Amino acid sequence: MKCLFCNGEMEKASVSYTVDRNGYHLFIEKIPGYVCSQCGERYFEEKEVEAIQNMIKALEEKLKDVLVAA
Repeated sequence: MKCLFCNGEMEKASVSYTVDRNGYHLFIEKIPGYVCSQCGERYFEEKEVEAIQNMIKALEEKLKDVLVAA
């Protein structure tokens, strides 16, 4: 598999994912993915992307409930 940015070789790895959004910071460790050996760009397969998106949606729903109650 080639990197879309630099055309380097992608290697399977356990990587982290970070997002800063709407006043919160989410850091997830040890997600199966791919890392470019040349530029360090990270890629995830569809099931990991879906799991990350579900976590973000669940967190936003919780935060929405907390902010409404405050």
